[in-house]
Amino acid sequence: MFEIGTMRHLARTWNQFGGISFANVAEHTMRVAWISLAIASREGADCGKVVQMALVHDAAETRTGDVHYMSRLYTERHEAKALGDMTADTSLEWIQELWQEYERQSSLEARIVKDADTLDVDFELRELAATGSRLPEMFKPIRDGVNTKLRTKTAVELYESLLRTNPHSWHLEGKNRATAGDWQGLTEQPESTESHY
Repeated sequence: MFEIGTMRHLARTWNQFGGISFANVAEHTMRVAWISLAIASREGADCGKVVQMALVHDAAETRTGDVHYMSRLYTERHEAKALGDMTADTSLEWIQELWQEYERQSSLEARIVKDADTLDVDFELRELAATGSRLPEMFKPIRDGVNTKLRTKTAVELYESLLRTNPHSWHLEGKNRATAGDWQGLTEQPESTESHY
């Protein structure tokens, strides 16, 4: 559990591009789990298995580190060995099999988690764009190509939806002091861009 706790200290290495503070591995894993759960709910998959797999999908990075799309050309990681050593003689040895299933992409649940892993990058890029960063614009040709690899119908719909959605709509347009409290009617509300995921 101490080792898992170190995921919050692991930077995702794509912060090399622009020096921007991206989500760490723990934060990424948390949102991948939630995206996976949303997709699984619509795809009729095993939601419990999907969340477990999402929690496990990058666990080996506590020993191998994260590798971005350029450094993958030059780096060989031994994630199966890392996860095996990490969980040996613990009550969690069984997650090695779950991780292997994810790596093989041999089930609907594995494909959902892979889609969620891909989509989390796009959610983060949308958040960056809302702050005025131009990095998402520069990444667009790459991300458009990556997103043609989404494997589930729900993931494709979610991707299309997130491109149209303001990352701040959940609090600006949701129930808040201005829309449902004592500030109601004092401000003009923005046109809704809320996604239904």
